[in-house]
Amino acid sequence: MSTANSDALLARMMQFHPKIIDLTLDRVWRLLAALDHPERRLSPVIHIAGTNGKGSTQAMIRAGLEGDGARVHAYTSPHLARFHERIRLAGALISEEALSALLDECLAANGTDAITYFEITTCAALLAFARMPSDYTLLEVGLGGRLDATNVVDRPALTVITPVSLDHQQYLGTTLPEIAAEKAGILKRGVPCVVGPQDEAALDVIEARAARLGAPLLVYGQHWHVSVEGGRLVYQDETGLLDLPLPNLPGPHQVQNAGMALAALRALNHSAGAEAAMTQAHWPARMQRLRTGPLVDALPQGTLWLDGGHNPAAGSAIAATLAQMNVGRLWLICGMLNTKDVVGFMHPLKDVAQHLYAVSIPGEAATLPAEATAQAARSAGIEASEATDVLSALQSIAAQDPSAHVLICGSLYLAGHILRENG
Repeated sequence: MSTANSDALLARMMQFHPKIIDLTLDRVWRLLAALDHPERRLSPVIHIAGTNGKGSTQAMIRAGLEGDGARVHAYTSPHLARFHERIRLAGALISEEALSALLDECLAANGTDAITYFEITTCAALLAFARMPSDYTLLEVGLGGRLDATNVVDRPALTVITPVSLDHQQYLGTTLPEIAAEKAGILKRGVPCVVGPQDEAALDVIEARAARLGAPLLVYGQHWHVSVEGGRLVYQDETGLLDLPLPNLPGPHQVQNAGMALAALRALNHSAGAEAAMTQAHWPARMQRLRTGPLVDALPQGTLWLDGGHNPAAGSAIAATLAQMNVGRLWLICGMLNTKDVVGFMHPLKDVAQHLYAVSIPGEAATLPAEATAQAARSAGIEASEATDVLSALQSIAAQDPSAHVLICGSLYLAGHILRENG
């Protein structure tokens, strides 16, 4: 499918504001008013914030709702291979024709006023959702929550806060309570909220805001529990126990994400979709095994995985997943943005990494140079070298270890590049 038209329109949208991120809702409210307030005409909304696990949790909620017969819209970010991934209409990615028409309409309504790329494209998504019937609309927060462009629905059906950890400190605050306060900005008066596993400092902030708003909380460890027993997932709350297959998404951290999804389905009276949530959810670039393509061909006797995690909590989740997979020490190919805690991400990986090849992320102005990524890896205790690109890194690895296990990691932007280039 050619995306030339929408790509050109999206490129124009990058020119309306000098900053990529500028957190405020003023510009969003202005454009939504010009579009006749599509945010007021949505099907019941499930709004999801948090630092890690938002996308996976949303994917499992969507699979569960659809497994119980519901028509579901879904908004997520960032995209990996193409923008259309961000907008899912009643189960299908938005078409090029529909996307281009929406973008044109939003450009016309906005005129020459300042607005960020994320703000205007979020308005386009809300307009698409308002015009097509559905049973639910899933909205994933882009950054933070309180001032995120998705935080425009007065009364969602449910909110979800996944685990909060340190990330995007330059926008959200330097401490866990400050970041938790931004995430808790999606709480609404009287609207229930599913709360995933949290550090005590983050949970205190969430509970205090919920108490002020009279928002009922469904908190992990208090109102619901999830565990693995005998190779099955066991979920329990006051309604009863669910004995289910393990999540289709790999990694021990997905058990907690599954628990949040199941708590959400229970709160929405869609328990019948619980098994589908476990078995039908798919989410690319989360310990995704690559099986075909030129990069796989460069490692014909080995195995190749891809993960877009990019903060310390994600590094810990990747390390735990690799330990569970029992692949031994493996090779890493890593590219990261210069806004991330690179050493913090890499430190949990030092016990599972044999060697790291550092690369720059093609086409990303904020990429960390390969040299700096390699130095950060060494600071984290990982032996590291630089490579000009992922393919040359794979060729170097294959020459040394033909049956190598390799993980490409460090950024969703790198993951998107890999998925595009690898077909």
